[in-house]
Amino acid sequence: MKSAAKLGSLALLPLLLFAAAGCEKKSAVTTVAHKWEWISGADTVDQLGVYGTLAAPAAANVPGSREDAVSWRDASGRFWLFGGYGYDAAGYRDRLNDLWVYDPAGGNWTWMGGGSSVDEPAVYGTRGAASALNIPGARNGSVAWTDGGGNVWLFGGFGFTTANDYGNLNDLWMYDPAAGQWTWVMGSNAVDQPGVYGTKGTAASSNIPGGRFGAVSVTGADGRFWLFGGYGEDASGNAGWLNDLWAFDPAARQWTWISGSDTNGQSGAYGTKGTADAANVPGGRYMGAGWLDPDGLFWLFGGEGYDSEENRGPLNDLWKYDPEAGQWTWMTGGNVVRVSGTYTTVDTESTTDTPGSRSGSVSWIDGSGQLWLFGGYGLDSTAYDRWLNDLWKFNPAKSAWTWTSGRSTGGGKGTYGTKGTPDSTNIPGARFSSVSWMDGSGRLWFFGGYGSDSKGTGGWLNDLWQFIK
Repeated sequence: MKSAAKLGSLALLPLLLFAAAGCEKKSAVTTVAHKWEWISGADTVDQLGVYGTLAAPAAANVPGSREDAVSWRDASGRFWLFGGYGYDAAGYRDRLNDLWVYDPAGGNWTWMGGGSSVDEPAVYGTRGAASALNIPGARNGSVAWTDGGGNVWLFGGFGFTTANDYGNLNDLWMYDPAAGQWTWVMGSNAVDQPGVYGTKGTAASSNIPGGRFGAVSVTGADGRFWLFGGYGEDASGNAGWLNDLWAFDPAARQWTWISGSDTNGQSGAYGTKGTADAANVPGGRYMGAGWLDPDGLFWLFGGEGYDSEENRGPLNDLWKYDPEAGQWTWMTGGNVVRVSGTYTTVDTESTTDTPGSRSGSVSWIDGSGQLWLFGGYGLDSTAYDRWLNDLWKFNPAKSAWTWTSGRSTGGGKGTYGTKGTPDSTNIPGARFSSVSWMDGSGRLWFFGGYGSDSKGTGGWLNDLWQFIK
C-alpha cells in the first residue's frame, strides 16, 4: 500500500502510541436509557470505498474507512464528508479528496466529486473563479464552515498541491453545492507557507494563517468563521504547535488575527480558574475540540499541546473566549498535561467529574447550548493511554460535566447490534479522529475514525452511528 506522506507520521501520532498502550484491558461498560444506532458501513476495520457512479445515490455506496476527514451538514439536513486519511476503491491507504453526501431520509451515500484513488493532486484553476474542473488536493486535518448562503468553506490540512508536492496547506476554498463547483479563494497553492499576521485585531486582505492541520474551527452567528491553533507554520515559517486565534469574514474575504502568538510552541497562561483576564491564553495545540455557544462565546477543549509548565502532551483544559471582551477564561480541567478522567455516576451532572486529557475527540452543540464530546485518544480513569468511547455532556451555565455513555476505561470493542435498530446495549468502539454532525432533531451522528471494531481489532473505520438521547 502507499505510505503516509512526509509529515503524516505526526498527523497519525496517536496511532504510534498504540503499541506502547499494550493489549486489551477489561473495561467498565455502562448500560443506560440512551440508545445508539448503527446506521451504515461495516462493523470491521479497513474497508475499501464503494463509489458507484458519480452523483448517483445507491444502497451499495459507502466511503472507505478513514480518520481525520472534515464534515458539515447542509440546509436540507444532509451530511457531507470530504477527504481524510484512509482507504480508496482499490485498497490503497493514504490521503483522500473524495466528496460524499449522506441523505438520512433516503439512507444512501452519494459520491459527489474528487477522486476514488488516494494522493490526488489539487486543480486550483484561477484564483476567485469557480470551475467544474477545480478540486482541492487529497488531505487530512482540514477545517470547514458553512455560510448563510449554503456555501462550504474549506481551509488547510496536510496534503497535496501537485502530485509531487505535499505538506501543510493554507489554501482556502469555497464549494457551491448547487453548482457542484469549487473556487480557490485565497491562500497559497504551495505547501508550508508562513502566516501573515498583520496587526492584531485589524482585518486586511494580505492577512492569512500559515499552513496547518488539526486546527479547531466554528461558525459565528455574525457569519464570521473562527480558527484556532493546529500544527503548522508560524510567522517565521517555523513549524510547531500554534495558539493563534483568527476570524474570517466571508463577505469581505479578509482574515483578522484575534488572539494568541505568531510564534509556535507557546505555553498556556491559565490565570485563575473561572476568572477572565487579558493575560490568559491557551497553549499551542492541535486536534482539540471547539464550539460556539448561543451567546457567541468560543469554547476550546483539550488536544495535544503545551500546558502551563512548558510540557507537551494530551490536555483536558476547557477554555472560554469572549470576543467582545477579548479575554480567555480557564473554566475546567487541569493546567498540566496527562490528567486522568474522573467518572462517578452515569447521567449525573457533576462539577468534579471531567473527561481525561485527550486529542482527536468529536464534538457537537445541541439546541440548549450544551456541548457533547465523544471519544478521542488519551487518558481514561486509570491513567492509561487508550483510544476512548466515553460520551460527555457539558453544561456551560453550571460549568459541569455529565458522563452520559460509554466506558470509563479505554480500548473497548464496539457492540453494533442490528443495523438500523437502536438499542441501549449498543455502543461504538473506542476511537479518535471521527467526524460528526447534529441533525435537526438534536440527534448526534458520527462517522469512522481510527479505533476498535466489533472484534476488538484496531484499524480505520467507516461505520456511521446515531445517538438518541
